[in-house]
Amino acid sequence: MQKRRISEYVLYFWVYAVIGWIYEVVLETFIYRWGFRNRGVLFGPWLPVYGFGAVLFLLLWYRLIRGKPLKHKLLMLPVIFLATMGTATLTELLTSYLLEWTTGSWPWQTYADYPINFQARIALNPSVRFGLGGILFLYGIQPLLDKLTARMSDRTVNMTAVSIAVILVLDFVASVFLR
Repeated sequence: MQKRRISEYVLYFWVYAVIGWIYEVVLETFIYRWGFRNRGVLFGPWLPVYGFGAVLFLLLWYRLIRGKPLKHKLLMLPVIFLATMGTATLTELLTSYLLEWTTGSWPWQTYADYPINFQARIALNPSVRFGLGGILFLYGIQPLLDKLTARMSDRTVNMTAVSIAVILVLDFVASVFLR
């Protein structure tokens, strides 16, 4: 059972990393009209920071609403919003330091143009969007993923997770050594 749970988290990580990549590309291409560019630090269409953030949301906050009655979930909305906003903002801040240390920069240096920002690493506007995204993840997408993974056999979940992990590791190695 523990192996399956870890495998499910690998699947969730990947799904949310892909959703994060799509969100960033849509935002830049269609909302800001800056044109398409791969928003990821890796070659593939995924942003690991979104995967890590979402898994943190699941580990820290999902238990507060999972399986609870609708009234409880609604009452928890402000708590979940603030909790996911804070978690994502802290994750983004720490990731910016890690990326600067390992690569010399971080991809979202445009935060300098935001009125409320810290060292152009984090800003209020994206933090609010991350809180809203946390609500969407935990209230909307994750219950669907729970149902989907519940229908999958242990073997399917484990094999899919191993395949995804291998692809992500290969992408990481290629991205580090081929750039």
